Amino acid sequence: MSDNLTERIEAVKNAYEDIALVVQQLVVGNQPLIEEIFISMISGGNLLIEGVPGTAKTTICKVIARLIDYDFKRVQGAVDTQPADIIGVRVYDRNMNEFVLQRGPIFTNFLMVDEINRLTPRTQSALLEAMSEGQATIDGVTYPLADPYFVIATQNPYEFEGTFPLIEAQRDRFMFSAILTHLDAENELEVLRRERSGELDWKVYRDRITPILGPEDTRAMAATVREVRVDETVLEYMRDIVLATRAHGDIRLGASSRSSISFLRGSMARAAIKGRTYVIPDDVRALALPVLRHRLLLTREAAITGVTPDAVIAGILESVGVS
Repeated sequence: MSDNLTERIEAVKNAYEDIALVVQQLVVGNQPLIEEIFISMISGGNLLIEGVPGTAKTTICKVIARLIDYDFKRVQGAVDTQPADIIGVRVYDRNMNEFVLQRGPIFTNFLMVDEINRLTPRTQSALLEAMSEGQATIDGVTYPLADPYFVIATQNPYEFEGTFPLIEAQRDRFMFSAILTHLDAENELEVLRRERSGELDWKVYRDRITPILGPEDTRAMAATVREVRVDETVLEYMRDIVLATRAHGDIRLGASSRSSISFLRGSMARAAIKGRTYVIPDDVRALALPVLRHRLLLTREAAITGVTPDAVIAGILESVGVS
């Protein structure tokens, strides 16, 4: 462990706090989502957001991409979107007398896919393969994606017409899953106050934003996070939570080993943004919902009686202790 690790961890903490502060000048609420985005970004993960329209998902992403000086692209999911619309296509150039790649929006640092469940399974697979492998293959030629590379996908869980739900293996590719709901009464009133005073005008706000970090900075932070210490007892705690999902009576498909890795990477990143050089059990508990909720398949009986993944996870956290 480097001698200056404490200083570098403090820099990660300060960067997160600066970004969260600027985001909250435009966005009301959603503090957990801002934290999960930052953790995913510096630990090599991708994020799935489920929620109703109008909950500031796109705005948060645009603000963070601008603050971190990432190349940002957005794709709107639709049933007629083809894989080539996402990853690109090779076309013949008469002047050059050769095939030239027209890159799709996937060739960026920060990709947001709105309503991923409106893409056909074939297009979803093309996107998720690129997320998993860090590369795209077009006409037999493999092209590396940008580094750093980060994907946020959204879907509305209340719409079913013209949608193609992600299968379990695809959902498992996402490090975290966040659920956004409508704001409470006080935050809804704050939205109205800010709109009245002109504070929610994106064009005005955008011109005032200056980047806080660059891609090189996020790569350095990712390297710093990998040096965070994790004791064996904390590793065992992560393992016990994952194993408990596989033995729970209300769950017919428990969490995969990818969830264990997400726990580890995410907890190390969370410790860093809290200013610690070591992981504590509270880091693991804080990430249990985003790590597990999209990976659990409940039994038919549990689903019919109104049991939710979040409720099951809460019960597991109460029953599993630290050794």
